[in-house]
Amino acid sequence: MDKRSIQMSGATVEEAIQRGLVELGVSRDQVKVVVIEEGRRGILGIGTRDAVVRLEVMALAEMPPKSTDIPGSADAPVVSENRGELGGGQDSEEYRLSPEQVAQVAQQTLGELLAKMGIAARVVARLDAEATQGEVPVVLDVQGEGLDVLIGHRGKVLNALQHITRLIVSREVEHWVDLVVDVEMYKQRRANSLHKLAQRMAERVAKTKQPVALEPMPPNERREIHLALRNHPDVTTQSVGRGDNRKVTIIPRR
Repeated sequence: MDKRSIQMSGATVEEAIQRGLVELGVSRDQVKVVVIEEGRRGILGIGTRDAVVRLEVMALAEMPPKSTDIPGSADAPVVSENRGELGGGQDSEEYRLSPEQVAQVAQQTLGELLAKMGIAARVVARLDAEATQGEVPVVLDVQGEGLDVLIGHRGKVLNALQHITRLIVSREVEHWVDLVVDVEMYKQRRANSLHKLAQRMAERVAKTKQPVALEPMPPNERREIHLALRNHPDVTTQSVGRGDNRKVTIIPRR
């Protein structure tokens, strides 16, 4: 036999093994299986990866003896190359990608998601160097023409895009990722606008001694108002209402 080993892929490890056996023309007990990549189903087709295995034809002396006493004893030994362990053994030490590698995965994931949506845009990834605690957030800014459709009314579409991207990336890298998706720096511009609004309304409340209720906002925008006025000497803030009608009220300090 001229082929002594072969690398195959499939939707699952078992499918890849079976395809390799057919290609080599051998039975399961004549090969050693090395799992290179276990594969991943992904979410909505994003982040999906095929399983990859390498089948190595064993010399006659290496082949395990067949036995009718122990079920499954003739199966090929399966070794996980990326974990360095026998299939079904104890887990090895967890491997985590670096923040830069996570940012690269996030950039590619969002790019694939936008392509499936039929949107031509460029995704720029960076790490938020201003983060003071916890994991460094990944910031993805989508750049291009006519991208208002990705923002939606009060940023609802953008928030949904961020949520699904975060889910896909977190599943891909196997740990929760603090991730922000923006479009042409919309969120930064909106944050600056909210800070100015907060200061302007605070001055009115301090002068009139009457509370002012702002328009309903999503949680991230309400947070900007609270942060902008948290150290204000004359006013304080509180969120009132429920659901989409929840809003920030600026009230005078007593």
